[in-house]
Parts: sequence; structure tokens; C-alpha cells
Amino acid sequence: MWIKQALLVVLVAVAAGGDQYHPEELQRSATQRVSEAFNTNERSPQFWIDNFEADLEKRLRNIQNNKVARNVIMFLGDGMSIPTQMAARTLKGQRENRTGEETELHFETFPTAGLSKTYCLDRQVPDSACTATAYLTGIKNNRGTLGVNGYVPRFDCLASTNQSTHLDSIAAWALADGRDAGIVTTTRVTHASPAGVYAKSANRGWESDADVNAAGFSTDICPDIAMQLITSSPGNQLKVILGGGRSQFLPNTTTDEEGDLGFRQDGRNLIEEWQNEKNRNGATNQYVWNRSQLMSLRNSPPEYLLGLFEADHLQYNLQADKVTEPTLAELTEVAINSLSRNEKGYFLFVEGGRIDHGHHATWAQLALDETIEFDLAVKKATELVGDDTLIVVTADHAHVMAVNGYTQRGRDILGPSDDLGGDGIPYMTLSYTNGPGARAQVDGARVDVTKENITDVEWRSHAEVYRSSETHGGDDVVVTAWGPHHHLFTGVYEQSHIPLRMAYAACIGPGIHADACSSAALLHPLSLLYSLVLAVMYHTVQH
Repeated sequence: MWIKQALLVVLVAVAAGGDQYHPEELQRSATQRVSEAFNTNERSPQFWIDNFEADLEKRLRNIQNNKVARNVIMFLGDGMSIPTQMAARTLKGQRENRTGEETELHFETFPTAGLSKTYCLDRQVPDSACTATAYLTGIKNNRGTLGVNGYVPRFDCLASTNQSTHLDSIAAWALADGRDAGIVTTTRVTHASPAGVYAKSANRGWESDADVNAAGFSTDICPDIAMQLITSSPGNQLKVILGGGRSQFLPNTTTDEEGDLGFRQDGRNLIEEWQNEKNRNGATNQYVWNRSQLMSLRNSPPEYLLGLFEADHLQYNLQADKVTEPTLAELTEVAINSLSRNEKGYFLFVEGGRIDHGHHATWAQLALDETIEFDLAVKKATELVGDDTLIVVTADHAHVMAVNGYTQRGRDILGPSDDLGGDGIPYMTLSYTNGPGARAQVDGARVDVTKENITDVEWRSHAEVYRSSETHGGDDVVVTAWGPHHHLFTGVYEQSHIPLRMAYAACIGPGIHADACSSAALLHPLSLLYSLVLAVMYHTVQH
């Protein structure tokens, strides 16, 4: 029946002289916003000329910055596709009682933007492990593998024991240069993205020894990811580790602060091992598990800080207990305050990891809110650092959420489209090509999802193909940059170029470095003092 209805709509449009690909909007929602919802000044052509000139002036002021990057902060919005950015900026604006489409996320104001290609060595559509290896080590590898090159297939424990396959991340490059490093995430700190900073593993899923044992291997041969973080370099050198995942560090006979059992089968308490090792070395340290403990250290953090705020991932912002759960912006602030004490500088990795999880569940509202929270963390960072800090914001991969339909300006981005399907049934502005939100047809017709409780944060947006978990997308993702050598990040390039470009600007790691690096040592306060002493001595001798 609906096929006949669709054909009728097309025939009517064609008969009226319309375009069958862009038909006149025959349906209008009675609840749509009035057409004057947008800024009426926008009707004037001069508005758009002024808008351009203001933007051009800003870009000309920031066209190039050739300073050395003493600090590098990489922000990773896990799964933050281009449609996610558009929908999040719109939601942000609508929460501020504006139409929304014209709104900017903070990182979208950065002077430089480009696109990175996200495929794995062996997959067209990537996962968060191969992408983490690319954007942290500069080398592309196989799906599901971390910190090892393309000669290691996923799950091949023995292949990963070959030291020649191991890759160093930009965090290791920073540490080798005498700078500090840290990680911040809303996922488990052993999850694929943060693990790319420190781990070498043939399988991203080997987060605790229980996972390695289940695969039939020994941690003596292939140490689990949590163990690598606590006992191996560069993990054990990280000054700041903030996120979730307590269960990966505790024995399965031990209950954590919130009543959750650990996962480890080896009886090891890696949190205590971390503390004991720092104490033996005479380093001040603190383990924290809730927001109040963290915020008490905001302005005076110890030399080493380990914060694990959940047994699993941190809660979604919209569902979080604000008493115990810190925001990503708060985590970022504490991390920057801690790392800033090193005069040589630092590398900090910050991940908004639950954007990805919201999409996998087709919980669009949660995914977009996590994106807005991620942006607040970026904004906080730019407020705290100076012009010697390079900030790079990007995503690891896309998702298959689309922004669709011919909806009027200012309509609720989380609501139904103004348009109707060819079957006369409404559909949502945001939908997915696959995922758990797929509904079975009833009597050959689509379900009218707008009759459901679409404002519930866990309402599943409609998907075309059923899967228990929505998939990633193979799209390019945006890279924006602010600070020294931000201009390097324009264009379309391999994701693996990102850490090498950051290293170029910061004078660390292998490969090519900026011209300013050769004279960077002279910019250090001690070097300036030494140069001044030499100058005074020379002047004395001459006179």
C-alpha cells in the first residue's frame, strides 16, 4: 500500500511541474516554529557580508604561528562524526533558546580545520584501536590491535611479543624529552583510545588478566593492558591517569568503594602496586575515586595522580551522580594544573569516550550531550593554557547517524522532521542506518516512532537495519587546531599524520621538526641565563 502512496506523491509533484527529487513540501507540522524564529537581520544580504568580514579578520590574525609548542593537548571525541558535530552545535544553541543551526562549538572557532582519513590497514571502516595507534604513533595497523605494527594480526599473542613490532606513542616521545604526560577519559582507562597512549597488544579486549586467560594465553607472555599501565613504560611514567575502569585493577575477591567486584584472577591489586611503587621512589602520589577527592587536589595535585571514578566507564553526563562523578572539564582542569608544573612542557590526551557509546546504542540525545560536554572541556583547556600550547581536536572515526529530511530552521534537532515519508508516516530528523533502534514493520507499514516517548534520554532513534550495536562509519573526520603551528592541520590527510605533525611543532619524536626547534633551547630560561653570563664575560674581557 505505501508503495502506491509514494508513487502517487511523485506523480502529483511531476504533474504540477515539480521536481521528483526535490518535491514541494506538501506536509506541514502544526507544531513547527514560526518562520521568524531565526534572527530577522539574517534576511539582509549585508548581514552575511558582515559575517564573512568578521570571520576573515579573525582568520588573518591567526593565519600562522611558528612558535615551538611547549605543550601539546590532544582532544579525541570518540565517534564524533561530522553529523554529530552539526547536531550537537544545534542542540547547544536550542538549549540556549536559539534556532541552533548557527551556533558554534568552541573547537569550531579554532583557526585551522582539516579532515583525516580513518581506515585501518585491513579494514575500510575502523575501530578505536587501530585509529588510536594511527593518531598516537603515526603508524597505521590492523583493526583491534594497539601499539603494534601491521605485522601483528589481531589475537596473535606470539606475534606481538616481537619487540620490533612495538610502536612508541607521542606520549613516550614527550617523556623521552623530559616532559610529562597524562591521560584523561570518560571510558575505562584501559579502553582502546587511552590505551593507545601506552599499551602494546594484539587485542584491545585484553584489558585484564582474566581476558588474556580466557583467550588461552599467559600474561607472562602477553601482559594485559591494565598491567602495562601500572608496571611498564610509558604507562608507569604518566603523571596523571583519570577515568574509569577500577575493576580491571582489582582482584575478583575484592570489592571497590562502590560495591563492585574486581575482575583480576591473579590476586593482584594494581592500585596498591601503583601507590607502593611511587612511595618507594619517594614521589608524592594520590589515588582518588570520587569528585570531592579530585576537586580537593585541583590547585595542589601530587606529583602522580590516579583517579578511577567507576568500576566501568564513567556515567553519561545526563545520568551522572554529580556528587561522585566529575565532569570531563573538571578532569581536564586538574590534569592541566598538574602537568603544567614541568617547565619543559607536557603531552596530555583527553577523550570524550561516551559519544561513541551513545551512538552504538542509538541514543542520539546522550551522544550529542556528551559532545557538548567534550566541547566544554576543550573550552576549559583554552582558558587555562598560553600561546605555547598546541591543542588539536579530532575524532577517531565516524558513526552512521544521519541528519535528514527538509526540516525548517530552528526545529528541535531531537524531534521529528517536518517532512513525512512516502508512506505518510513521520520520521525523525536524526536516524541511523543500522543499530538496536530498528523497529519491525507492522502489517507491512513502518512504526510511527513519534508516538513513543522521544524525549527519554534512552529513547532509541530509528535505525534501518537491526544490529545489537550500531556500527562505526568510514567517513573522514574533522581535525581542528589552535596554537603553535596550527596551520599544519589543514587539508585532507592520513590519520597517522596527526602525531607526526604535533611532534613537528613540539620538537619531539622521530622525523622532521620545525625550523624553530634548532633554536628552541635558547628560549629556555636557563639557556637565556647562560647566554647572558657568556655575554657579560665577553664584554668584560673586551674592556
